[in-house]
Amino acid sequence: MLEMKWIRHHQKEVTEAARNKGIDISLDELLLVDEKKRELSQQVDELRAERNRLTASIAECLARKQQEEADEKKKQVRATNRELSVFEDELQHLEKRYEELMDTIPNLMSSETPIGATDKDNVVVKVVGERTTFDFEPRDHIRIGEDHDLFDLPRGVKVAGTRNYYLKGMGLYLHRAVQQLALDLLTERGFTAMDVPLMVREDTLRNAAFFPAGKDQTYEMKDENKWLVGTSEGPLVSYYANEVVDLTNGPIQLAGVSTCFRKEAGSAGKDVRGLYRVHQFAKVEQVIICEHDEEIADRLLEQITRNAEEILNLLELPYRIVAVCSGDMGAKNYKQYDIETWMPSREAYGETHSSSLLLDFQARRSGIRYRDQHGELRYCYTMNNTAVASPRILIPLLENHQRSDGTIYIPQALRPYMRGLASLGGH
Repeated sequence: MLEMKWIRHHQKEVTEAARNKGIDISLDELLLVDEKKRELSQQVDELRAERNRLTASIAECLARKQQEEADEKKKQVRATNRELSVFEDELQHLEKRYEELMDTIPNLMSSETPIGATDKDNVVVKVVGERTTFDFEPRDHIRIGEDHDLFDLPRGVKVAGTRNYYLKGMGLYLHRAVQQLALDLLTERGFTAMDVPLMVREDTLRNAAFFPAGKDQTYEMKDENKWLVGTSEGPLVSYYANEVVDLTNGPIQLAGVSTCFRKEAGSAGKDVRGLYRVHQFAKVEQVIICEHDEEIADRLLEQITRNAEEILNLLELPYRIVAVCSGDMGAKNYKQYDIETWMPSREAYGETHSSSLLLDFQARRSGIRYRDQHGELRYCYTMNNTAVASPRILIPLLENHQRSDGTIYIPQALRPYMRGLASLGGH
């Protein structure tokens, strides 16, 4: 979240960021609630101090055997408690409303963020590799999967409903191979690999700024009062919630491995075929926690984006990077890049990775701080990137590497994880 003191003095910037991100906020109500809350909090503190003073004087009266004066002060304490109870109830109500309103205030945006309404307004900043062309009639990933018995979509729907699937045989091996490739690369680059909880408390997702905006995309386990994660970013950030971390040896680099769950609410009729938009998938996620320095954070954002690029290069896939515009950007993000990989069956690039810088937006909510070179406590900066997400990455992997004889080329980097296979199919 943003700092309330900063919001009071930068209302124009807050309003502009919300407007550009297409987010409705009630800034006037927030400012009013904040003012009332501060006034009432001062009154509560004064009444508590008065009660403490009276309580102490009662003890003095009793020590001097001044019973009547002690009884009178006890009456004053009871009256103070009644007044205090009313004020505390009102303060509790104001604090709840204050938190609700603060949760709706989005992060600011980098000056480099394009202004736009939808993903059509995203700006291409880099293109790598040539779009794959074929001298034969190419198959889409669904047909390839059927021909090579890599996954079973109809039985996935039969068992679990729409947008579910079974991975089989070499399809499962590919799914696990791309994840292990990503994990090994990140481990070599100093990231700590972590298997994270998949069921988390609501405050974990609120503190990581996924809630309230992302509730409609998240599966709730009502009997447990928990939620299923849509990415390991939430539990990775919350790992350090309400802690003072040590950044003297450099930023904290985490690589989370997890199954992820997403409702995909509002996407009916869009990208529903095959493995592009499913309810359950797996990710290797990069999260970095660093010092409160935008220049350093921006450099680290470029670094984790390059890590994802390196994985795509190892998979020998053509891709492009786009600067995500204001209207397509999440409320919590300050700056965002998406990496889109060429998918022949779509005759278009499809999003496979995302990199986001949040400055101290998550850290403030989560209470993650560090001591700077002067020993002062400051909120950290955080950022994240999708190193790889599967089975979506299998779409370009299968489609771009298909051959005219029906076989599927396996990139060199994946072969150690594929029992040494150089291709799928054939003899």
